[in-house]
Amino acid sequence: MSTPQLSRVRVTRIAEEAVERARLRVVPATRVRAPKVPFVMLVSAILLAGVVGLLLFNTTMQQNSFAAADLQTHADELRSQEQALQAEIDELNDPQRIGEAANRLGMVMPVCPRFLYTATNKVTEACDEPPAKLPIDPPAAARPDSLVPHRTVVKVDAPTKGADTPVKGAAKAGRVGSHGASSTN
Repeated sequence: MSTPQLSRVRVTRIAEEAVERARLRVVPATRVRAPKVPFVMLVSAILLAGVVGLLLFNTTMQQNSFAAADLQTHADELRSQEQALQAEIDELNDPQRIGEAANRLGMVMPVCPRFLYTATNKVTEACDEPPAKLPIDPPAAARPDSLVPHRTVVKVDAPTKGADTPVKGAAKAGRVGSHGASSTN
């Protein structure tokens, strides 16, 4: 078997190898650099996507603006058409026009209308016979005084024997109108 000395040498040698392995050593520094190409491609792709997105957004907004302008124009046309139709309805509902149409159809205005009382289901008594036709034309509008022209009376004296002499009454009248004739109010 082995002697204790031999086993001691063996243990010493194993211990030295273990200590040798456990010692720290300086390792040369190696830098691991990330490749630049993928990063540059990622940033470029994000930038390109942003620019394309803004361009599409701007284009969509302009199309919506044109559509809104077209709709506004169409709404204005419809509003104008509605006003024209309303004016036509007002003209057709004019009582004067309805009265004239009724007159053409031979209808007459009742002098004494009759009423139905729903509570009693009775009708009021009739009046005398209505006249053949009632006037439905409105009276002519009176002209305001401000539109009535002011009348000017012009007196012209007959010329005497000499045609070149001025009119004798012109100096007395005070005001001379056109053509040398005098005028008085």
